Amino acid sequence: MTAFSLAIPVPRRLFGRILAGLLLVLAALPPAAAELRIDITRGVVEPLPIAIVPFDGGNNAQTARTGEDMAAVISADLERSGLFRPLDPRSFAQQPPPSMDALPRFSDWRTLNVPALVYGRIIAGDDGRLKVEFRLWDVFAEQQLAGLAYFTAPANWRRIAHIIADAIYKRITGEDGYFDTRVVYVAESGPPSKRIKRLAIMDQDGANHRFLTDGGTLVLTPRFAPSLQEITYLSFGGGMPRVFIRDLDTNRQEAVGDFPGMTFSPRFSPDGERLVLSLAMDGNTEIYTVDLRTRATRRLTNNAAIDTSPSYAPDGRQIVFNSDRGGSQQLYVMDADGSNVRRISHGQGRYFTPVWSPRGDQIAFTKILGGKFSVGVMTPEGDGERILAEGFHVEGPTWAPNGRVLMYFKKDPSDGVNPSRSRLYTIDLVGRNEREVPTPQDASDPAWSPLHP
Repeated sequence: MTAFSLAIPVPRRLFGRILAGLLLVLAALPPAAAELRIDITRGVVEPLPIAIVPFDGGNNAQTARTGEDMAAVISADLERSGLFRPLDPRSFAQQPPPSMDALPRFSDWRTLNVPALVYGRIIAGDDGRLKVEFRLWDVFAEQQLAGLAYFTAPANWRRIAHIIADAIYKRITGEDGYFDTRVVYVAESGPPSKRIKRLAIMDQDGANHRFLTDGGTLVLTPRFAPSLQEITYLSFGGGMPRVFIRDLDTNRQEAVGDFPGMTFSPRFSPDGERLVLSLAMDGNTEIYTVDLRTRATRRLTNNAAIDTSPSYAPDGRQIVFNSDRGGSQQLYVMDADGSNVRRISHGQGRYFTPVWSPRGDQIAFTKILGGKFSVGVMTPEGDGERILAEGFHVEGPTWAPNGRVLMYFKKDPSDGVNPSRSRLYTIDLVGRNEREVPTPQDASDPAWSPLHP
């Protein structure tokens, strides 16, 4: 058996309708008797070497270029995860690439000591669509692990590459991938005294970037709906913060309601039927829910302290939030009806912006201690606190939908003249694989979309 271990020591329409023309026509083959696998529940080792051959586009120049581009996107996705080490295609021994209709020459690939092999082909159909196929092989066991094919419009090739990367990731790790996802965030530009903040959305790797708002009003804290079709956020049009919901297909927005005081940190409930947020009324900031059908509000907390930044558990039964009711900002968990409040953070420093993992096993947070910011995780009971990233200003964690990776933003110190640089980063739960996410402008307040159903 060929085995590799990597551990984490703890325990559109995607975004609407499924892309037209996308069709899965071949199911993954049953698991091979002796299979290649990355075990992410055991000790840490080097990333798994993998050979991803440029997809064969035949004699068509356009499909040939697309085949090279798809292999590059798949390689980049897997490499950024920190679990895989794609080989340089110039080192490949088998030229021309393997045929989809024949077994690879496994001996050629074994000379490179590469245990996993991926290749594919693209065929342009008479109807204008592309047929994209790929195969994943365990080189040492000489077994096919997966074989899938898709029909799609040529413009959707990049999404198909992400879907294939997800399939490879899941087949080898046993965990869902997170590459066929998007990120919404706040794009920042302009001088410190007149900062322009716009909503922007992109693929998780920074591609297909577009702005959702024009910068005419300040926007903050965008968050995805479970349906992937909508986001909620704060907008300061007219000088007062209001909560909006925006449809990502039509780009139309709707105000949730006019509240008498300041509003903060809206998030959707797991079923998408409510928002949970904090409202400052009569000099007191409490956590409320808003029914999106009736617009009725319900108060969950009742305390003289500031209660804010609520986030639901994935099953909707509990809410984590931060509060200074104990004298400093700490993390608390309560039942979804506001009962059974208990403090879970007990370390030194101040805790805020908690967000529950999609897996339900961890809560991410921002922490300030000794003037330094950090992003970390702990269990919902408050155990096992670990710091993953720290710096001058590190804030705003958001989870990848598989619960194995976090995204957040970092700000550099300002020189008093130029604005401080703010960028997005990802890191795995080991805390070893930090990567910058490219954005055309400064970036903050990221939110990762859920997985495509």
